Amino acid sequence: MSICNSRAWQGPFSCPGFENKNKLRSMPDIEGVYLFTFKYKEGYLVRGIGITNSTKRRIATHTRAYRKGNYTILDVNAAEIGERKEIWHGWQYAKTHQDEFIEQKETILNAVEKQLEAYRIFIAEVPDKRKRERIEAAIMHNIYVSKEPWSELADRGMFLKERYNSEMPIETKNISSGRIFGLPEILEI
Repeated sequence: MSICNSRAWQGPFSCPGFENKNKLRSMPDIEGVYLFTFKYKEGYLVRGIGITNSTKRRIATHTRAYRKGNYTILDVNAAEIGERKEIWHGWQYAKTHQDEFIEQKETILNAVEKQLEAYRIFIAEVPDKRKRERIEAAIMHNIYVSKEPWSELADRGMFLKERYNSEMPIETKNISSGRIFGLPEILEI
């Protein structure tokens, strides 16, 4: 039998430094789970997810990695209609193609700034690290198995720590101020 609880998603917030451009609130510094989303239809579409002890420090780390070309950059206009159109492929490709990054640096960095400005960040406060891991894994699994075309926006290959067989399932109700595609109302972690 699972325990039922509620998970309140605060947001949308701005990536730090973009508040004046996108007119969103600054995010609080909490420990929990965060969602990078794009505006999509009447709500938001999950692009990525993570866990942290400090949202401000973790998002700052992501911002630096984006600007170094380590992360995949998408065309924001395509993403906001649910289509994956890469401008730059990060991760291992970026490590082995630094000359290509340098050659296209201005274009890539302009796209990075546009993506960071477009992000709408949602945060759920979750003090327990293991619960954060389980929430992250359950949400990404839900997106990975979705048949919706927008599910392709989320990067694959994340290292996820799903619920162990020895752990009791927990059912959680997700509550947010707007619809978040890819985040089910009820989630078993």
